[in-house]
Amino acid sequence: MQPGLRYLPGHLGPEDQRQLVENLRAAVAEAPLFTPVMPRTGRPFTVRMTNLGPLGWVSDRAGYRYQPTHPGTGRPWPPIPGTLLELWREVSGYPHDPEACLVNFYNGGAKMGLHRDEDEEDFAAPVLSVSLGDTAVFRIGGPERGGKTGTLKLSSGDVLVMGGASRLCYHGIDRVFSGTSSLLKDGGRINLTLRRVRRP
Repeated sequence: MQPGLRYLPGHLGPEDQRQLVENLRAAVAEAPLFTPVMPRTGRPFTVRMTNLGPLGWVSDRAGYRYQPTHPGTGRPWPPIPGTLLELWREVSGYPHDPEACLVNFYNGGAKMGLHRDEDEEDFAAPVLSVSLGDTAVFRIGGPERGGKTGTLKLSSGDVLVMGGASRLCYHGIDRVFSGTSSLLKDGGRINLTLRRVRRP
């Protein structure tokens, strides 16, 4: 475990998880899932994503960035649900609310390569991750690419707070174990990532 990394297994109970999924269904109807692509190559991600909050993270041939509107619809992102704002205030240890909530949907063998979350202005704020649905293998290394890594299985309702020295560590998702949760009707995994983007 990297310094500043906090793992809160089962922090969200079954009812909170179900309510969040209902909130997400409504949000996705307003801001549909899209497939981001890598800036230089145009290679598509294996996850589909959308965003909630005043700002949303996007990746396309123009680069990585935060913007206030959905790249497909041109409309503002839906608001972050109150449950997630309360969770942030409870466990983040940071005095200002998040400005972005990335919604990543994993199915059909989707995974996420090792990367750092470094498109934000304020690294003093942690990145807060919520897992919903099937169990995934989370991998984390150090602040430089390469070197030793470790893994952690994240199940539905688990919360991970990447703060302190862990805030800029490389991390990713190796695989998702299909059929390990019945939360999502058609299976798969949703990862919600709450972030503060701008300095207060």
